[in-house]
Amino acid sequence: MLEEIKKTAAWIKAQTHDFTPEVGIILGTGLGDFADRIETEYALDYKSIPGFPVSTVEGHKGRLIFGRVEGHRVVAMQGRFHYYEGYGMQQVTFPVRVMQQLGIRYLFVSNASGGINTSFRVGDLMVITDHINLMPNPLIGPNMAELGPRFPDMHNCYDRELIARATRIAEEEGIKLQYGVYVGGTGPTFETQAEYRYFKAIGGDAAGMSTVPEVIVARHMSIPVFGVSVITNCGLSDEVGDHEDVQRQGKKAGVRMQRLFERMIKEL
Repeated sequence: MLEEIKKTAAWIKAQTHDFTPEVGIILGTGLGDFADRIETEYALDYKSIPGFPVSTVEGHKGRLIFGRVEGHRVVAMQGRFHYYEGYGMQQVTFPVRVMQQLGIRYLFVSNASGGINTSFRVGDLMVITDHINLMPNPLIGPNMAELGPRFPDMHNCYDRELIARATRIAEEEGIKLQYGVYVGGTGPTFETQAEYRYFKAIGGDAAGMSTVPEVIVARHMSIPVFGVSVITNCGLSDEVGDHEDVQRQGKKAGVRMQRLFERMIKEL
């Protein structure tokens, strides 16, 4: 696997003339418009990249964007991969491994999620302070010691300094933030009411079907992570959720997330 990661990274470097990104960004459902804010220098379709999976989910365009945000070099995934698509965890997290080989020093992740905390409202931005993993761990199997330790520590999984910076920027920009624990499940079914009550009982504030594997792999490689969930539905209500509504709500709230990400990247 390590050799495949290195081969893919080498191919991308050749296509982008050794463009070295400082920040990796993963854009979740309905949040792909942030790519339009990037001063794009290169754009690669996933299907053209050796070893890359292909996103099969509506709302995920499937491109790797290289460019600048507020003067900083970034690489953004316009669409991610999910366990529920039938990919193994090594495939789901493969792009994060590749981005590390390309040179990223920070990882920003975003997702659309269902609110568990009853104080949350549709459209809220929740800064992820921690997570609960209910998926297979992506580090199961032989450890790639060149990338990280066999038993990586998950304290400060979501970087406290980056969270503090986000809080200050949000106050300056008038952006309301919530804070909470993200519960990562396999999907693809939306959660039952009983599952939401269980997630609440074990300490969850929002639930989704992504992000956690990518964050685990990033922390395995000692990359600081900042994460935001857009609350696109309230799981404990009687409203029936669907993917189209998740995309709509994500797109609306994405404007505020974009401004937050831009300011944070500017100050790195």
